[in-house]
Amino acid sequence: MEARATLSYDNYTVGWVCALPVETAAAKLMLDEIHSPLPHLPMDQNTYILGSIGEQNVVIASLPSGAYGNTLATTVGMQLLSSFHAIRVGLMVGIGGVVPSRKADIRLGDIVVSQPTDTCGGVIQYDLAVVNSSEQGCLIGPPKFLLTALTTIQAHHYAEGSLVPEFISNIQVKMPPHNATRFARPTQEDCLFQADYDHIASDTCINCDRSKVVPRPSRKHGEPVIHYGLIGSANQVVKDGRRREQLARDLGLYCVEMEAAGLMNDFPCLVIRGICDYADSHKNKEWQGYAAAVAAAYAKELLLVVPIDPMNSAPKARDTLADSVDTHLDTDRPLHGDLER
Repeated sequence: MEARATLSYDNYTVGWVCALPVETAAAKLMLDEIHSPLPHLPMDQNTYILGSIGEQNVVIASLPSGAYGNTLATTVGMQLLSSFHAIRVGLMVGIGGVVPSRKADIRLGDIVVSQPTDTCGGVIQYDLAVVNSSEQGCLIGPPKFLLTALTTIQAHHYAEGSLVPEFISNIQVKMPPHNATRFARPTQEDCLFQADYDHIASDTCINCDRSKVVPRPSRKHGEPVIHYGLIGSANQVVKDGRRREQLARDLGLYCVEMEAAGLMNDFPCLVIRGICDYADSHKNKEWQGYAAAVAAAYAKELLLVVPIDPMNSAPKARDTLADSVDTHLDTDRPLHGDLER
């Protein structure tokens, strides 16, 4: 994609935050147009990718290399809002681990979108929540016009199906031949093992006992299914089936990840996660590329249905959270988070 004429910091209304390089690469590939970089502002340690999707101008920000977790997400988000004053939409897009349950048949390569409830904004900081009082860990949700867009996109999917498969196919064309399969759906078998069965040491599950696989009906298609529910966030990786089952039982989570808790109360956003593992000891990186791509594809489809006029008249994130920006914009804050994803 060729770069277009440079805009200004005040022309960007969508802030898209990623944690991993593979997530950022998938986000960049979803842009319809890439914009020229803007002059760097003092005190802003972020690096940005600028572009557009439909009529929306988008700024993509990434966490520092090798550092994950909600503390880093807070710093990146606050620096973004400090530089881009017109941001009205926040998206946290990337990979996550599924929390299987009887409520939803979520599998590898599916998409989970944070869905607000009457008492929760769609994301729970589960290390703060306690049994029978999950509201203690609930974080504020995205702006109303973005939730309206969620209703619209769900209606489109009921009537016409999702554009996610089309967008995934489109990025395959953009990829150089030696990277052509990086975001393709893996051929690796999708196995959900019993929660109390631990992984047999190997890069894959080739040595794991197939008699311990949870039986599930086969799907008649290979396209990602989109699920709407609660997402759990904390500054730790969940890779234990027993812990995962506890989170499902106590909080009704659909998915777990590491960064959203660092953004939600200071940068209200929608969280979109492509499922790359089952949050147990069998987790590996085989599905990360495809999961990052489907999450980015959903984010693109969502932005295409967000009405431009209501969004431009909505309050700016910086204005509604000015106190939080001043409080949290601490560039000397140490990097924090579990380094394994």
